[in-house]
Amino acid sequence: MNSEELKTFIFLSKVKNFTLCAEKLQIAQSTVTNRIGELEKEVGKKLFSRGSKTVKLTEEGSIFLRYAERILELEDSSIEEMNAVSAHRRKFSIGAINASYETYVKPLVDKCLTGGETSVKVVLGHSLDLIQQLQDNVLDVVFSAIPLKRTGFACETYATDRLALVCAKGKNEYPRGITKEKLGSIPYLMCNITLSVAGEFIKSFFPNNHVFKLEVDNTSKLLPFLKSGFGYSFLPYEMVKAEIENGELEEIKLRGFDTPHVTTYLIYRHGYDVSRLLENKF
Repeated sequence: MNSEELKTFIFLSKVKNFTLCAEKLQIAQSTVTNRIGELEKEVGKKLFSRGSKTVKLTEEGSIFLRYAERILELEDSSIEEMNAVSAHRRKFSIGAINASYETYVKPLVDKCLTGGETSVKVVLGHSLDLIQQLQDNVLDVVFSAIPLKRTGFACETYATDRLALVCAKGKNEYPRGITKEKLGSIPYLMCNITLSVAGEFIKSFFPNNHVFKLEVDNTSKLLPFLKSGFGYSFLPYEMVKAEIENGELEEIKLRGFDTPHVTTYLIYRHGYDVSRLLENKF
């Protein structure tokens, strides 16, 4: 099993056609066929089911695809780390959910970059994906919305925040506050914090399969829409504190109920010296 076989397998799984795969990779179609054949021989399973013009992954192929992608990620990461040794004294690979990046991670990155001998790699994504990359040794530390309870890893509460219901300044239709009953009928802009307790709290106000006025898979990308007056959204207070203070956003009072805390967890492998990263923690 080599890198070229894995890359060909991954690309063929996307284009689903041997001829097109060969054209895009600029290799002979027979090379594609041989690489896939060698890979199937090595794993002992059929990875694709062949049709007259297209192919599709078998059930075994779908499972193998996840591991093939991770193998190549590990290979790239190891090469980057070896290259960094000669150029930088310290290298950090940090994973963070979008809701935590601006508030907690960017200040750490800024501090790291003031030292000429430090390099930083930042990966933004979903908590579960980031935790998987941590377990695969692609990342050194992860700032996650969900905890990890697994032998060999440390999981600490890094920060605790509260949810704030906000809208554009002057667009608040509930100046005396809003009740739980009203929440389900407002033009709500949904953002990606659904894997946390806070996300489940928000979703509880809406029926299953509710169609939101806007749904964005990145909390920071939601802010321009809120500022433009398109609706309301719950966001971590520290994330919108500056916008509330400068008058771009307004916080709506909650009547008769409270919100759960928003927790950011810091996760890393036992034995990893996390103090090197956090020595300039705010």
